[in-house]
Amino acid sequence: MIATVVWGTGNVGRAAIRAVDAHPALKLTAVVVHNPEKAGRDAGDLAGIEQKLGVAATNDIDAVLATSPRAVVYAASGDIRPDDALADITKAIRAGAVVVTPSLYALYDPRSAPPELREPVLAAIKEGGGSLFVSGVDPGWGNDILPLLVSGLGHTIDAVRCQEIFDYSTYDQPDAVRWLIGFGQPLDYQAPMLMPTVPTMVWGGQVRLMARAFGVELDEIRETVDRRALDETVTTRTMGEFEKGTQGAIRFEVQGIVDGEPLIVIEHVTRIHSSCATDWPMPPSGDGTHKVIIEGRPRIEVSVESADEGENRSAGGNATAVGRIVNAIDWLTEAEPGLYDALDVPLRPAAGKLGRSRS
Repeated sequence: MIATVVWGTGNVGRAAIRAVDAHPALKLTAVVVHNPEKAGRDAGDLAGIEQKLGVAATNDIDAVLATSPRAVVYAASGDIRPDDALADITKAIRAGAVVVTPSLYALYDPRSAPPELREPVLAAIKEGGGSLFVSGVDPGWGNDILPLLVSGLGHTIDAVRCQEIFDYSTYDQPDAVRWLIGFGQPLDYQAPMLMPTVPTMVWGGQVRLMARAFGVELDEIRETVDRRALDETVTTRTMGEFEKGTQGAIRFEVQGIVDGEPLIVIEHVTRIHSSCATDWPMPPSGDGTHKVIIEGRPRIEVSVESADEGENRSAGGNATAVGRIVNAIDWLTEAEPGLYDALDVPLRPAAGKLGRSRS
């Protein structure tokens, strides 16, 4: 069994605990928390599992790494603390661990990552013999491995579009929703996630990764951003009230330009309520979907809906993103130490997992 640590117990961390516990090759040996009120609580309780897992959460990361865990799922946010996240991750790698995480956006495509991010990771790998695989929580598979897989079914490929279409009223992360993305703020509020160059910093690596897989050269990466205001004040299940006239929907694209045309596009259409911007793409049902659209011959459109923690589709997106990185751990532990991307790490059948939730 592969001794595995989950570091962080928010939206991603809860799903990671459940995924590690369910994996036949992994053994959950520690859960690291920042909030002292969570220290000492059972991992099953923190993850919303109806049974104790016998692993008490701790905020003593040095003690955890001193046990030489083989793998770490780093689920702490890197949105507003990228330097701290990098320091945490390199510390785990230097301890010899395989680390999987969605928290370092620029390492979706390590080849294009800035030296100040890439070099500390490579130094930690050389020193400690660990590895790193970064895949997005939005989810990464929807912007790399799924479109590439689906493209292999076509005769000709004219353009590729990856979409996330979501109602964020179900997403229990008020700071990110209100301040990082800007829902409920005036339309002239400059949301950090939507500032010029930031969408490219976050999703540009996935565009470059796809371009590399398709064997095309990008002229450049462009961004488009559009916002819509709420027509009426709305009340959400998880984050309270959002006032009329404030930002209620956003739509942005990160476009990979090839021969002057946007041929590889990652698009997000996000609302705080389904009544806003109804002329924009809507999910087929429920709270959200992830789509891949291959324009070509034949035209192929794949829509993926998932739910977790009840019927919560935002939690389902987190869970599938976590599944991608957690299910890569056993492969990574057999591979040479290194810095890996989505083209390196195979997506494999769920061997040994069929029916496990019934046992």
